[in-house]
Amino acid sequence: MASKFVVFAAIAIILPAVAMATEYVVGDGEGWKVGPNYTQWASGKMFYVGDTLVFQYQAPHNVYKVDGNGFKDCTPSQNLLNSGNDTITLAQPGKKWYICGFSDHCSKGQKLVINVMSNGPMPAPGPAPSGSYRLSAVSSYYKIVAAALLLMGFIAI
Repeated sequence: MASKFVVFAAIAIILPAVAMATEYVVGDGEGWKVGPNYTQWASGKMFYVGDTLVFQYQAPHNVYKVDGNGFKDCTPSQNLLNSGNDTITLAQPGKKWYICGFSDHCSKGQKLVINVMSNGPMPAPGPAPSGSYRLSAVSSYYKIVAAALLLMGFIAI
């Protein structure tokens, strides 16, 4: 019985982090390039600590993590990403700014600003906001935990 409890405890501790994190491909199918409106893309999305941003692009594009002034002035920093498939885990709450540092791409709108929220209390059940799967992930988490408890004999139906 003790080993069942250890397995359950491991599932209950690890699964929330996996279930709650959301991966956002910046620009969705458009990717990271000149043209899409990244302000519009980000509107309505809720970004939380633990979520990831994936920047997918072709050369000569790149991604610079900048501060507010670098964003406003389109000034690249030392924080260059240029793999063409960069994943950034949002580790701290607050505003985050990203630009393309190639030529005049930033001034043409290839820039993104988001506000990252800390992971507060779990949201109440209800419909998921547009562009977010967080609430359905919470519901799925509870279903998985209940199924695990049932399978391990902790609860009966």
